[in-house]
Amino acid sequence: MTARRILRALAPLLAAAMLLSTTVAAHAEPLEDYASYAPESRCSPRAKPGTAFLGHWIVTTYGGGFGRIGEHCDAGTSEHQEGRAFDWMVSAASRTGRRAVDRFFDRILADRGDESDVWARRMGIMYLIWDDHMYAAWDGFEPKPYLSSSCPSRKKCSATLRHRNHVHMSLSRRAGFGLTSWFVDRLVRP
Repeated sequence: MTARRILRALAPLLAAAMLLSTTVAAHAEPLEDYASYAPESRCSPRAKPGTAFLGHWIVTTYGGGFGRIGEHCDAGTSEHQEGRAFDWMVSAASRTGRRAVDRFFDRILADRGDESDVWARRMGIMYLIWDDHMYAAWDGFEPKPYLSSSCPSRKKCSATLRHRNHVHMSLSRRAGFGLTSWFVDRLVRP
């Protein structure tokens, strides 16, 4: 048998072994700790690759609309100004919207073995705001009442500032760039 024939015969086996080792490596990634709060520190509003990918994945998987990522930089603090916050457009007034968010939250906040909130941690979610509640990684994603500092009261606050017409999702810097374990084998890098 010539060397060329041997290589042709072994090529499918080598390809399968490489694919298997890549898949095993991706699932072997250690689980990240809960993301700590890292506020925006510089003006860089262009959508980061992990933020854009996760936003598109959510809309494709759960429905709703693709909201904004970046925004003009001003005096306020917002991870939108660093391109690592995403607004998923779903309505708390709609049964379909509530169900979509419930399904998403159930998935990302599920426990696996002794570990809590596994997908949220792998995704690098820093915090979520939805329907008058904040779910922060540093609080174990336990819901806490939320009122925007721009609102004198819940009654005098818009649906947008109350996050009743969208889910706000802020990511860690690593997640914004798609560098947490959830993105392994999902986000193709150039």
